[in-house]
Amino acid sequence: MASNCTPATLRAQKAKRIVKDIYVYIILVAVVTVLSLLKGELFQRGNFLFPANIANLLRMSAPILMICSAFTLIFITGNIDLSVGSTLSLTTVVHAILVLNGFPFVLSLVIVILLGIFLGFINGFLVMKLRITPVIATLITMNAYQGLARYLVPPGISSITNTDTLKMPQWMGSFSKDQVFMGLSWAFIVAIVLLIALVILQKRTLFGKYLVAVGGNRTAAELSGINVMKVVWGVYILLGAVSALAGVARASYLLIGEPYTGVGAETEAIIACLLGGTVFTGGEGSVVKSFVGALIIVCLTFGLKSVIPEYWQLLAKGGVLVFAVVLNHLLSKESIAA
Repeated sequence: MASNCTPATLRAQKAKRIVKDIYVYIILVAVVTVLSLLKGELFQRGNFLFPANIANLLRMSAPILMICSAFTLIFITGNIDLSVGSTLSLTTVVHAILVLNGFPFVLSLVIVILLGIFLGFINGFLVMKLRITPVIATLITMNAYQGLARYLVPPGISSITNTDTLKMPQWMGSFSKDQVFMGLSWAFIVAIVLLIALVILQKRTLFGKYLVAVGGNRTAAELSGINVMKVVWGVYILLGAVSALAGVARASYLLIGEPYTGVGAETEAIIACLLGGTVFTGGEGSVVKSFVGALIIVCLTFGLKSVIPEYWQLLAKGGVLVFAVVLNHLLSKESIAA
């Protein structure tokens, strides 16, 4: 026991904590630096760091940034939601259908978010009420929501788009494409506002403390009087609502309702959270660092798409996942405590 308190051990633990606090930012800088040295066909003027290119990248990234920020809270409770991508797909399709049929933006937004809340409620019901393992429960809903998204697209077409009698309104792309501040869109600004709100929720509210307590030791949390069911169920509902908001942003950017647009979003969210240092088993995580992790994924996805074939992109993403898992394990609180 005494050896654990030696000056050398304390210095090593302090150094590891410092590395854990800043490594995700170092990775982001490294990724951006490497991409800036490449000449991709999709880069405006062949330069990744060209301002218009960065602004377009951030406008495009709003949906995944929203999802990754909220996904952190699920991880902190020691749970997971594999259905976020399918929720994104389904709400993208529903928003496109509503807009195509004359619904104004605000009304469609409200309906879609209510749908997301309902989908999150179902996930929470399966996990907390029926006691189905989160991976299995959300794997079920992932396939169900994805199937529903495809069902809503009429046979013979691949997405919800203009028809002979119905046309998407001119404002369809305003939320995600209009440049309202320094080349950024309303969707990206909303993603930043959401990030701030979630940080406050995590760091400054009793609910945020409950999240950590539940993820750290569920039994102790219950014994201390925390209603674990309400906490976890609430986070699933919150993530459903945020995924629906992301669906609106994605539909606005694509200008169509694409039923497979969310495929792989759950993997990107997991990678982003792990890169950001969120502990897979729960009890520890940072919304801000997950947001930065999502930026890393977005930069890699966009950058690699410009310079290598698709199959190498998938391989690279798998490599990043392995790297994130290993790094997360090495810098986890258990490793530090040792």
